[in-house]
Amino acid sequence: MSARRWAVGTGAVVVLVATGTWAMRQKTVDTRLREEIRPVVEARLAADSHGTGYGEDVPALHTRWFCRAEAVDVAERGGEVRAGVDTLCLEYGVRGAGLVECGGGKGPQVVRLERDPDGAYQVLSREAPPDGAGNEDRTEAHSGFLARSALDGGA
Repeated sequence: MSARRWAVGTGAVVVLVATGTWAMRQKTVDTRLREEIRPVVEARLAADSHGTGYGEDVPALHTRWFCRAEAVDVAERGGEVRAGVDTLCLEYGVRGAGLVECGGGKGPQVVRLERDPDGAYQVLSREAPPDGAGNEDRTEAHSGFLARSALDGGA
């Protein structure tokens, strides 16, 4: 084999090893913790959305909010959890025999939770970036690179 082939092969191996090492060192979301806090965060989002949608101005629609929170960054320190979540909340109402989408919103938020003495989580605060100007700067300041790239996905 020629020296050129050895150099190309060695370079390819070095690139693969470096890529694998980098990928393994990436922080992953603690799935156990994510699944423990998800229902609490989603319930809080739905409760906070109540009273903000178009459908609630039309009582005959009997609207209800449905929220989904996907944790992209979770960290626990001293009994307090900081979760960077990608949220999607939709308001649905009933008209005749069908559902009508009345409103909704999607975006990143930072939710802080704490575990009470019974072991259940409670939401301490929620922070959402402002609409319009300042949204991108705040998202960059409060989210890591991987979290920001996860937030770029579609609804």
